[in-house]
Amino acid sequence: MEPTNKTSRRRFLENTAAIGVIGAIGASQLVQSCSTGEKTKSVEAPVFLKSAPDGQPLKAGVVGCGGRGSGAALNFLNAGPNLSVIAVADLFQDKIDDIRKTLIDEKDIELDDANCFVGFDAYKKLLETGVDVVILATPPFFRPEHFQACVEARKHVFMEKPVAVDPVGTRAVMAASKQAEAAGLCVVTGTQRRHSWNYQNVLARIKSGIIGDIVSSNVYWNQSKLWHREQLAGWTEMEFMIRDWVNWTWLSGDHIVEQHIHNIDVSNWFIGKIPVEAVGIGSRQRRITGDCYDNFSVDFVYDEKVHMQSMCRQINDCANNVSEHLLGTRGYTDGAEFIWDSAGNVLYQYVPPVDENGESTQIAPYFQEHIDLVAAIRTGNQIVEAEETARTNLTAIMGRQAAYTGKKVTWEEMMGSGLKLGPEGELALGPVDMKAVIPVPGSAPD
Repeated sequence: MEPTNKTSRRRFLENTAAIGVIGAIGASQLVQSCSTGEKTKSVEAPVFLKSAPDGQPLKAGVVGCGGRGSGAALNFLNAGPNLSVIAVADLFQDKIDDIRKTLIDEKDIELDDANCFVGFDAYKKLLETGVDVVILATPPFFRPEHFQACVEARKHVFMEKPVAVDPVGTRAVMAASKQAEAAGLCVVTGTQRRHSWNYQNVLARIKSGIIGDIVSSNVYWNQSKLWHREQLAGWTEMEFMIRDWVNWTWLSGDHIVEQHIHNIDVSNWFIGKIPVEAVGIGSRQRRITGDCYDNFSVDFVYDEKVHMQSMCRQINDCANNVSEHLLGTRGYTDGAEFIWDSAGNVLYQYVPPVDENGESTQIAPYFQEHIDLVAAIRTGNQIVEAEETARTNLTAIMGRQAAYTGKKVTWEEMMGSGLKLGPEGELALGPVDMKAVIPVPGSAPD
């Protein structure tokens, strides 16, 4: 669709010929924002790299070799020259076998048997192989422990969101992020909208004041059921739970944390604040396994009484919607493509750059986040995203707990909460010493 405001398109084409790493690499252009008739600041146009610069060879290890781990490994390998994957770790041998086949088929990389590790302690062995970068893609429950170990071993990190499932784990990630920053390490998380060309271009114009002050936001991730696993003969209770991890709160954080974090993060990012309290509702209607809810609706309140209405659902045969909408005093935006004035006139539309054949030259965010990580490591322009992602992570947990309990939950309470999910003691592939209880609002513990 062509933008209705031709000036916006021409201005975009003139000012996005060179695209590079956001906030870390390269100088930004200054362009003038479209105006609503009131004065706005200059727009600092984002700059992206299409490939990381050459430099020292970087060897990566992958912890968590399922679909996301395999995908992230390929994204890393395609980020630039002199990149390799030399080690992998997972709880299950079949996942090791799968990623090894993927690496051979896709990149002609054959891993040494001695660098393929299985078990709960496999990540420790991987850290001893001489890797420079670690990709963390296990179920989120394990993320705080794995991230802390990577920082202590002085490894750069790409870790998938969410970064934790409970307040204790989230605060541990915040602390480890500070350590990573002090140690000169680079950390990129899987909140890929922050590495998306379209979101960055829209945000640059929002920062110019084109829609004034943001006064509210609505964020959604409503989709069909995700997936589940049936317990197979020979699987212990622990193995079943971990293979079915998205359906268990102690492993995934529930889908408001595991998936809806993306949309919540856009609101926090654009507004530049963290909500101070939340009241929510949710329920479990059709989920087959586990103890998670399958729908949430949460009213988050920022300071100065700015609200974010958050909604997420994973139920088949319902209306679907994955989007973000932010209202300002002078206009509104969908965050991803359009900016309108208060009367509904288009002030800006993001149009991806194209080559001479009309094909898009935009880099997908799953690739861009790895380009940004490698470029930051090689140029010394440090990037550490873990603490910011952890703050959004805890926002989502605050919303989850508000829905689970039926109470108003505050940020201060979350920052002081001793809530820690999961079995007690050392983990093993056997029985799970915990009882899964589906929360009932008004009676669930805090």
